[in-house]
Amino acid sequence: MFSISLIGLIVLAVMLATTSPTAIGPFGVLLFFTTLYITLFGILSLALQIFYRLAFRKDTFTNKDYLYTAVMSFGPIMIMMARSFGAINLWTITLIILFLFLAEFLVYKRA
Repeated sequence: MFSISLIGLIVLAVMLATTSPTAIGPFGVLLFFTTLYITLFGILSLALQIFYRLAFRKDTFTNKDYLYTAVMSFGPIMIMMARSFGAINLWTITLIILFLFLAEFLVYKRA
């Protein structure tokens, strides 16, 4: 999983270094957000594994933990999307946190 995240980080760095937002096109924007999500997923899953190991002395990382990380990884992308619309304020941040909390609760109940 971490190798895919590292590849996503490399692709993201190359995209940011070689292109501009106006010249990249719709496929490039899709590729940017996809690689950003994959990179955030890898970083957050590594951080959560370290936290579990230090706080709970838990060495295993279950599929449910990966689902929690997948939901958490979408938070920064939603904040960036709100920032691009120019609608970043306390109300927007509160709604994003509420959405993430509800999605995590759904994972807790369903998985």
